[in-house]
Amino acid sequence: MRKSLSALLCLVLILGGCKAKEALDKASISKDLEKRGTTDLMKQVADDKYTAPKDGRLTDAQIQMYLKVREREKQIAKVAREELAQHAKEADKSKNKSIAGFMEGMKALGSAADFVTADIRAAKDLGYNSQEYLWVKGQIIAASTSQLAEQFTQTTAATFEKAYAEAKKQYDSATDEQSKKVYGELLAQYDKQKSELQKNAQQQQKDPAIVYNRQLLSKYENVLNAYAQELSKYENKEGEVQKSFADMQKQLEAAKK
Repeated sequence: MRKSLSALLCLVLILGGCKAKEALDKASISKDLEKRGTTDLMKQVADDKYTAPKDGRLTDAQIQMYLKVREREKQIAKVAREELAQHAKEADKSKNKSIAGFMEGMKALGSAADFVTADIRAAKDLGYNSQEYLWVKGQIIAASTSQLAEQFTQTTAATFEKAYAEAKKQYDSATDEQSKKVYGELLAQYDKQKSELQKNAQQQQKDPAIVYNRQLLSKYENVLNAYAQELSKYENKEGEVQKSFADMQKQLEAAKK
């Protein structure tokens, strides 16, 4: 019994400690946003220089940097978004007809800028070169979206294969010239579209940097997650984007079958 109570007490203390730390982190972020505005941040960013590798390939260290920045970015973006909502609410109360309302409106604009630049602020907070981070992020998002595009291409190709097979069946069984002509033209259109799909698929896999970066990123997480995480910053309810991506993947797989 005593062991159970001790374990329960430890859990309560741990949870309480986590909440306290979260509150302190939030207060620290809010204070920094107030002290170091977007203009000040951009001045710091302007001092950073980075020459990207010609081959466009990422390193393990750069992906680890991106993942660390992304976690910090979430915390900053959350605070900035909450402050944006609060300032907008206060400005709406006064209908922007008073000086106080105008000031709240200006603060809302500032919070919106803080939200948009949360990733750069996170990179600077963690001591990274912001220009290198932005290049790395661009390469990762390109790899992630290429994976999504490839899945769409594969699903579309599978759909065309089914449609082509059905049209060919109808063409072969047609007994009059008019039907033969209609299905023949349809098959020709399918051939053209299939050729374009194959060309697009080949182009997607031609860029050696994207292929390499996708393989490297897959060591750390599902390649599509990078794009999903980027979109999740704008979701109204936590987990909406991840659920949408999961549902989309299921639908794409179902469409292939």
